[in-house]
Amino acid sequence: MQNQITFTAQDEMYMARAIELAKKGRFTTTPNPNVGCVLVKDNHVIGEGFHQLAGQGHAEVNALAVAGENAKGATAYVTLEPCSHYGRTPPCAEGLKAAGVVKVIAAMVDTNPQVAGKGLKILSDAGIEVAFGLLEQQARALNLGFFKRMEHGLPYVTCKMAASIDGKTALKNGQSKWITGSAARQDVQLHRAQSCAILTGADTVITDDAKLNVRLSELPQALPTELPLRQPVRVIIDSQNRLTPELAVFNIESEIIIFTTKVDKSTQWPHFVRHIEVPQQNNKVNLTSVLAHLAKLQFNHVYLEAGATLAGKMTELNLIDEYIFYLAPKLMGCDAKSLVNFAPLTDMQNTVNLTFKECVKIGDDLRITATKHIPIT
Repeated sequence: MQNQITFTAQDEMYMARAIELAKKGRFTTTPNPNVGCVLVKDNHVIGEGFHQLAGQGHAEVNALAVAGENAKGATAYVTLEPCSHYGRTPPCAEGLKAAGVVKVIAAMVDTNPQVAGKGLKILSDAGIEVAFGLLEQQARALNLGFFKRMEHGLPYVTCKMAASIDGKTALKNGQSKWITGSAARQDVQLHRAQSCAILTGADTVITDDAKLNVRLSELPQALPTELPLRQPVRVIIDSQNRLTPELAVFNIESEIIIFTTKVDKSTQWPHFVRHIEVPQQNNKVNLTSVLAHLAKLQFNHVYLEAGATLAGKMTELNLIDEYIFYLAPKLMGCDAKSLVNFAPLTDMQNTVNLTFKECVKIGDDLRITATKHIPIT
């Protein structure tokens, strides 16, 4: 599919607005993508909207509702190709066509096989001018997890780690609270709230008695959404069935999935807990199978908060897309526990290479975001 249109500065301005609208849904739309839409007529915005909740109106529907009959003759700027299939809502491409829109500019083509150019074709066949590729990189960044699931059958995995400036996560005796300050911990809650699932191992749950929920009291007061927040699904790797219902994580009534190699059916678990058996690998849960299973459950973005062993294994298996390091201005010494554990390296060619994406100060700490390094060929 080729795009023949040259975009103007005004086109870019309206698409940038649609992208900002889309961001408002990032706490609530899962498993659907975040999408924003702006309707423009005679150089005036006549309607705008964003997708708020799965099963409810998409961005185009909400924008058309604002514009009403004035949508006839308008241009629609939408951050993702309008959908073409019937799901829980009718196709947005058909809605735009029925409203009399004369031009649709999409930031990018949807990689969902159910759409993948079909929405733009519906519009084009109806005589509507279509274009795509405007601010595509920014639009893609809105939905990294959705596109990873559509294109590779796996969720996008972000690994969060908190450490001292010398890369230590706990003292030799296990003490780790608190390495980072309150501002960094609030920031973690924001990232948790945007994720479909929080993934960890049984060691972390048992050792830290972790609850793994979004602590609403620690979120900033002015969240960029007026919608009710959801709790991410808590996902725990428990290869050896070491978890027990008395742990604090099970005191919060919110969905939990436990992956194991063999379910222990003798234990009574709360109704919101379910076990899933997956193949084993070296007497441990096969982590690739876990992620593939989460993708089938329509989880787009998984937030990994785990100890050095699980984080190290997922790093070895190349299953982590992005790392978020919170570094505190502390030195904890050589006897303290390290950030990740994996097999010893004997050659610098085998190191795990990352690309720095962002570095910002959060309170007294640094938040460094890094992604997998892709060599230029």
